[in-house]
Amino acid sequence: MVGLWSVLALTLVALRWIDPPTTAVHIERRMQAWIDNKPYHERYEFVPLRQISPDLQHAVIAAEDARFYQHHGFDWHQIQIDAEEDADGGRLRGASTLTQQLVKNLFFGTERSILRKGAEASLVPVAEFALGKQRILELYLNVVEWGPGVYGAEAASHYYYGVAARNIGRDEGARLAAILPAPRKRRPERMNHYSALIEERMSQMGW
Repeated sequence: MVGLWSVLALTLVALRWIDPPTTAVHIERRMQAWIDNKPYHERYEFVPLRQISPDLQHAVIAAEDARFYQHHGFDWHQIQIDAEEDADGGRLRGASTLTQQLVKNLFFGTERSILRKGAEASLVPVAEFALGKQRILELYLNVVEWGPGVYGAEAASHYYYGVAARNIGRDEGARLAAILPAPRKRRPERMNHYSALIEERMSQMGW
């Protein structure tokens, strides 16, 4: 176990300079399609952060991790809020940060387990230290699942809007961010209410 952790930690360090050719989620989806004997077409193109619209970057941060630039991998403030909402039966969103989601996507896929959560948590500080915020954001935006076989901002922008990620506007960015919690079920054009909330949150954050 220690040996595997060391390999994953070294992989995170290498990802400071190397763009990942695939992720655990990508592999998981390919395997699922093969087992189910269903067609599968993967769209994945890694692009530099400067080629991803600031509106899309801001929308994803506002939707998924509003304190991204303030925390160090774990948003303890949001965790406390979620614990209080759980107690009241009114939880609306999770406290998983972009860094946590990136580590999960890269190495662990979508399966949930105590063991996986523990391994994920131990690698989050490594990612924060080795990669830095901008590279974490760049990696996340490029590998995250955005639809059936659709991974990353560039592929998602072409798939849903027929444009490059650099050309995504504020409304489109908010709609793309709105489908991230359930990318294989949601569609941007149906996200009117949630995308409006994301745009409002972006404005509150100064974007």
